Amino acid sequence: MKNTKIIATIAVAAILLVSALFITSAPKKEADSTIFTISRTNQEQTAKRLSDGEYLRFPWALPLARIITLHFGPIEPGGYKISQSMNARELIIALTSEPQLKWIIIPEGLRKEEIGERLAKELHWSNEELEKWNTTYTAMQYDYREGVYFPDTYLIPTDENGLDTAKRMINRFNERFAGYPEKFTAKNIKWTTALTLASIIQREAAGSHDMPLIAGILWNRLDQNKQLEIDATVQYARGKTENGWWSPIKGSDTRSIESPFNTYLNKGLPPHPISNPGMDAIEAVLNPESTDCIYYLHDSEGIIHCSASFAEHELNIDQYLR
Repeated sequence: MKNTKIIATIAVAAILLVSALFITSAPKKEADSTIFTISRTNQEQTAKRLSDGEYLRFPWALPLARIITLHFGPIEPGGYKISQSMNARELIIALTSEPQLKWIIIPEGLRKEEIGERLAKELHWSNEELEKWNTTYTAMQYDYREGVYFPDTYLIPTDENGLDTAKRMINRFNERFAGYPEKFTAKNIKWTTALTLASIIQREAAGSHDMPLIAGILWNRLDQNKQLEIDATVQYARGKTENGWWSPIKGSDTRSIESPFNTYLNKGLPPHPISNPGMDAIEAVLNPESTDCIYYLHDSEGIIHCSASFAEHELNIDQYLR
């Protein structure tokens, strides 16, 4: 008899919970799907936003729905297609599935092939689509082969193709770079030249704090018709190794890698950018630090040391690198 009462109590509780699930759902009505975005940094307000948007009647319905439906997996940041016609069960299933739009972070200083690898992983591109990103979608205009795939955080539909993603990133670059071509023209600098130099500074700097100094040094070398002798340009020419795209070069690489991007063998800038720089590097090209230095190095702690002569540079090498 006692067991029967316990079973009856559990049954009633289950019925009440299930009833509560639907009572606390949004009113059932026909509604088009919309994109509900969950940010990467502030997910605490998700339940309230669902309630405010009339997807749920009450914020506490969301945890209740997770208990009843046994969907305890994380709700990932991203964009989800949901509608006000969903009940709480349907809503929680949608929100614990893979999002239809994903947040993708593109750090500063990656080359386009590295960006392609990140996009392919997050958006589930095929090898063919990744190859098209590398060789077709990002190679339609010479000035847009590299450097214009702006480093930022993007919310990208998982079914978006590589061509549209390339356009998306170029549009972001154009937004952020607006006004700079005119500023560079006023200093008799082509915007493509500035972007190429910024891409080198992005790879060479230990942080934004030493970008203006490196810019000043590189401008000095260009003005004095000296080879830039930048390791990053040789890394770009060498391509990917078993240790990644930017693993340290060997001394022999500076002499053996025949490429217009090898700034040990060729004077001037490489044909186009070697990475996709951020705004700090671009700003450094426009406003370099005034300096007599033509050499520089970073010590083991990332602190930059520059010199005005090769003899001083050798002393810095002995002091900081050996």
